Amino acid sequence: MLLEPQPILPVDELGAVHFIAIGGSGMSGVAQLYLERGRPVSGSDQADSPELSRLAAAGAKVWVGHDASRLGPVDTVVVSTAIQPDNVELTEARRRGLRIWHRSTALAALTLGSSTIAVAGTHGKTTTSAMIVRALNGAGLDPSYVIGSTLADTGQSAHWGRPVRDRSAIFVVEADESDGSFLQYPSQIQVVPSVEADHLDNWGSAEAYRAGFERFLRGPAVVQTICSGDDPGAAALAQGLAAERRPVWTYGESEGCRLQLSQLTLDGLNPSAWLQTPDWSGRLRLAVPGRHNLHNAAAAVAAGLSQGCAAADLVAALADFSGAGRRFELVGRAGGVTVYDDYAHHPTEIAVTLAAAREVAAGARVVALFQPHLFTRTRDWADQFGAALAAADLVLVCDVYPARERPIAGVSGRLVADAASRHGAETLYRPSLDQAVRALADLVQPGDLVLTLGAGDVTAVGPRLLRSWDAA
Repeated sequence: MLLEPQPILPVDELGAVHFIAIGGSGMSGVAQLYLERGRPVSGSDQADSPELSRLAAAGAKVWVGHDASRLGPVDTVVVSTAIQPDNVELTEARRRGLRIWHRSTALAALTLGSSTIAVAGTHGKTTTSAMIVRALNGAGLDPSYVIGSTLADTGQSAHWGRPVRDRSAIFVVEADESDGSFLQYPSQIQVVPSVEADHLDNWGSAEAYRAGFERFLRGPAVVQTICSGDDPGAAALAQGLAAERRPVWTYGESEGCRLQLSQLTLDGLNPSAWLQTPDWSGRLRLAVPGRHNLHNAAAAVAAGLSQGCAAADLVAALADFSGAGRRFELVGRAGGVTVYDDYAHHPTEIAVTLAAAREVAAGARVVALFQPHLFTRTRDWADQFGAALAAADLVLVCDVYPARERPIAGVSGRLVADAASRHGAETLYRPSLDQAVRALADLVQPGDLVLTLGAGDVTAVGPRLLRSWDAA
């Protein structure tokens, strides 16, 4: 389902606000900022979680389970794309004629009056958004933000900032393209790390997906666009904007990029590159691995320059960036084995993550456990997944995490496992996570780097493995 933008009202005009599925990674941060803005907040979710406890401690009225009878005197109800039309609280909100907003509209309302930096792209938007926040903080600013993962150095996915000195308020938004949400935000600065066909269950075709980005980049509030000059999809969009004489900056290793990366050194967890901006040049050093993160950092510098920050301050701040949740996140070490977890669920994301793992492993064996996400994505890209996973020394594939989809006959993780085998990987198919954990416990050797990959509950495997090894 694709969304069309809704009219936005200021937060102060929304009355009491109820969030259905308030504990979700996308919802909880927005709800937190509504509390900070003084709105009465309530919400429900299917299961208890630390997010529910945190919001309750901050003053929200929350409960486990969806219950229409508990929907009190609220004025606005906020839902996500994942909420089914027959949800009992949503049905009751319609019956009462309440204002019903999508999460993206509720977030857009928070950005009113700010200089908004929206980061949208098929890959890299979470880390790039987090890097922009870190860079702006290091330059002495206090941006508001809502990001799809927690920042490692703050433990938060959302923050209500304050204007600093004579600058206007700044808001950094991770703008989701999967359902068209990115069209909702009245952003002045837009950052696009990549554009590659995805979410075709909503968009229908690669052409429609690209057209959505075309529309996003030509929003009425846009002042500056920042695009990767190396990613083919983003670079093509930048060329189109430049032909229309729209303000666009590019970054990357390609000739002609306004922010130029060169002399890259991919040294495990500490990659670096020479960064040339229009007015500054120097060494960009990071504490997170991978060529792709040097590119994300260049995008963050460009975003900071758009706010009048000094490049030297931005680069210095990025040297201390410690990552975002589920983005090559260190889970722990036990028995001589190091375990990382990553949200990668697209072939390109898996490829760049495994390339970073190779750099960090420094010759040691890389073992990858992949949980495919969505039946349609698995059906359409099984061979591409297999080709990307073949960069690991040992590959385990489990069954599909369905998320919002119903099963498709003949589509399972075996398609990916078979493809990885065809591409030369030593591969095992273990349908359940329990089976995968047992297999890993038997097969992993001291010195291995284990990487769990996927957007589903595969993230729980790493801690289970570490506990089993600690107990051995």
